[in-house]
Amino acid sequence: MSTRRVRSDCFESWLPYIESIATETTSHTKRSTVGRVVAVVVAGIGLYILLPELVRVASAGPRLFTLEPWWLLVAFIAEASSFFCAMALLRLVLRTKSWFAVVTAGLAGNAVTNTLPGGDAVGASVQYRMLASTGIDSVQAAGGLAVSSIIGVAALFSLPIFALPVIIGGEGVSAGLVHAGELGAIGFVLIMALGAVILTTDKTLLTLGRFLQWTLNKMPRRRKSPGDLGQRLLHERDQVRTDLGKNWWKALLLVAGRIGLDYGSLLAVLRATGTRPNPSLVLLAYSATAVLALLPITPGGLGIVEASLSGLLVLAHVPSTNAVVATLAFRIGSYWLPTIAGGVCYILYRRRYGALKQGEPAT
Repeated sequence: MSTRRVRSDCFESWLPYIESIATETTSHTKRSTVGRVVAVVVAGIGLYILLPELVRVASAGPRLFTLEPWWLLVAFIAEASSFFCAMALLRLVLRTKSWFAVVTAGLAGNAVTNTLPGGDAVGASVQYRMLASTGIDSVQAAGGLAVSSIIGVAALFSLPIFALPVIIGGEGVSAGLVHAGELGAIGFVLIMALGAVILTTDKTLLTLGRFLQWTLNKMPRRRKSPGDLGQRLLHERDQVRTDLGKNWWKALLLVAGRIGLDYGSLLAVLRATGTRPNPSLVLLAYSATAVLALLPITPGGLGIVEASLSGLLVLAHVPSTNAVVATLAFRIGSYWLPTIAGGVCYILYRRRYGALKQGEPAT
């Protein structure tokens, strides 16, 4: 049997699952055609512009076999451990004991984010619906996802603070990396201010709850909710705040593990190329790339990460050829393998809980 035929058979066997995922994840947005078209157009333009850089990074594939295997193994173990910390943090803020629900929903939502235009919103929606369909209260699921996201973004923006000695010293630091550190510091202050407002004031959440309830009630074919969403959000905020107050050290360790192990994976692939760069400069390159990847231009930052990380690593005094192959190896561990795992998790989820319903999850 030819290789082409094997690939065709494998694709055909996965096609029903791919079609069902696409149908289930977009059924609730059938009337938002304009938004989907805009997302597709923006992603298409972004990928077109970034295509040369994607091709350049992908062309380094044969060089992966020249990397030090033990350091490569360390990198993949660190990346897997990073995802474990992310799932453990989500499990903590959701206040659930079910690892299966959290891991399958988390990886499946991540896979959708990495593959669909405008995937951040769709991926979050899939993750929310999967969690709510397992019996987790819908407001609890939404609150947990929001808290986990805010904590993660705040941690990303805080990373340049750890490189301040190098930034202040200025020795051997390019202007591009210095600007990345300044951007991270400003973003960290803004995120922390937003978190403080949400955690300490009621008016913001009450206003947000009223707006969300009005929006949901206006959606076609959706039954109106008699409850006060604003008050439910306040209750959930207070519950999360109480729980995090008791387990703040766990949340701190898990978010540090999530970001630190991901960064450690990048350092490991750089060592696998035989490069020993300044870790502080690599940290600046890593944090700037992570912030750029938050922009909803392409699915999962595809192309943006490859272009920015490889370029910023060169500014961190990594040889160009090593920067490219290290970027490719890092993306295999942080993007491609988790995306494949997300598809597998969705299948496992469906076997236990069945297909996601097109209606609203139970509250």
